[in-house]
Amino acid sequence: MPVEEQEPTAESVQRERARGARGGAVESVPRRPSRTFTAAEKLRIVKRADACLASGKRGALGAMLREEGLYSSLLSCWRAQLSAQGVGGLDARKPGRKPKMDANERRHAELVKRNAELERQLHIVTALVALQKKAHELLGVALPPNDGES
Repeated sequence: MPVEEQEPTAESVQRERARGARGGAVESVPRRPSRTFTAAEKLRIVKRADACLASGKRGALGAMLREEGLYSSLLSCWRAQLSAQGVGGLDARKPGRKPKMDANERRHAELVKRNAELERQLHIVTALVALQKKAHELLGVALPPNDGES
């Protein structure tokens, strides 16, 4: 008697995917999205951590970090930002590349570039004038009168 092959149903395909390499069911837990903190929350947590340290109770800071669900490295990073840039340093930043230059920065870069080009041209012209003076001296030709320019 021939065995009829059936189309796999969506349910059977899902069951197959849920099995691990040894055939046992694989438990998968969806990943939690990472938490984001506002500057006010960060400041509150840093102040609370400082209060825990000032209290002198052993383990107070660790208990506070466990309660908040934070690592000590994140707290130290926030403290560094706070001491370096003040409360404004705790503001969230957009991930990704830095924004391109604004209009003032572009204008400044353009002017610096133009200034460098003009200085290069001035150096060439100064060298040519000095060369012309030497040529006039060697050939014994009188230089045209100077109009007060040096």
